[in-house]
Amino acid sequence: MIIQKPLILVLLTLFTTAAVQSAEKPLKVYILAGQSNMEGQAKVRTISAMRNDSEAAELYKDMTDKDGEPITVDDVFITFGERSGKLNATFGGLRRRGGPRMGSEYAFGIYMHKHLKEPILLIKTAWGGKNLHTQFRPPSAEPEKGAGEYYQKMMTEAKAALSNIKKVYPDYNEKAGYTIDGFVWFQGFNDMIDGKTYPNRDKAGGFQKYTDYLCHFIRDVRKDLSAPKMKFVIGAIGTGGIAATDVKGIPRGKGASGIVLQRAQAAPAAMPEFKSNVAAVYAAKYWDHRLTPIERKLKTVSRRMKSAGRKKKLSREQSSALNKKLMESVLTEEERELAKGISDGGFHYLGSAKIYGRIGKAFADAMVTLGSK
Repeated sequence: MIIQKPLILVLLTLFTTAAVQSAEKPLKVYILAGQSNMEGQAKVRTISAMRNDSEAAELYKDMTDKDGEPITVDDVFITFGERSGKLNATFGGLRRRGGPRMGSEYAFGIYMHKHLKEPILLIKTAWGGKNLHTQFRPPSAEPEKGAGEYYQKMMTEAKAALSNIKKVYPDYNEKAGYTIDGFVWFQGFNDMIDGKTYPNRDKAGGFQKYTDYLCHFIRDVRKDLSAPKMKFVIGAIGTGGIAATDVKGIPRGKGASGIVLQRAQAAPAAMPEFKSNVAAVYAAKYWDHRLTPIERKLKTVSRRMKSAGRKKKLSREQSSALNKKLMESVLTEEERELAKGISDGGFHYLGSAKIYGRIGKAFADAMVTLGSK
């Protein structure tokens, strides 16, 4: 005689078994490091601007619930500075005004979870306005000087989080442990504008020192984290949307230093030493070029607002009315709608959730394609 189990009991048994199996696996840890663009400067409100954007349809669907609100990912945990908890859209850089912000960590965590289908811990450690050659200097690059101040801070924060994972992830299985599966590096603006350290930064080879230091950086973080097989993804700078991969030769003039730096940042991924365990993502590929002229027009509105404020002190109501009038006179209705996706300057990828989100997804997609040595 065959006794049929109730369907709900069968499903409960399967769920319990899956949960036990998942609990027996080491927790996957990813470290996200860099400067202000790794902090993340997109105001969360810009997510809604993706609602009717065909280029961002999949991203918007995966980042929001049925009501269009940003999701919280139950199985992805994050720690960044004094903040920690389940991943949501508020773990970007801290600013006093304009509401919470997000960065590439949000989409990265969402898509890594989609790829792995298991719990994940993100450790984000980033500070604005920091360079690689001095502040993030890896210890082996200049042994006589040692590690840069922010390289040391990065390591201190990462190791502190790893020593007390239960603080961030209460259900962490200490018996199963963790594995540092990957590292994402997203930095470069301060090096790009540093003509003293890189006097030939607009010429081929002008950022060779950056490449050399980044190779040391990859080796050193693997050594210092005791993770020799840790996968490494490089976010090649792409402010302005000029992609090095789309440009032949080294053009002179505006944008040249950015193109040279992108190639210098991506160079380690092509080296035999890092074959199959280092990848480069060109962030410029994910720039929204429709927003570039709109940002210029927003700057015009801002200048006129400041000029009016200098001539006469405006009340909040007067200021709001003038801003509305200027927006309607400077931007078309379509442009005003697109402008909702902008919340910062071009050096911060226009503070666009779409741009940061697409970059974060690209980081995740690159990470899962990497193997181990």
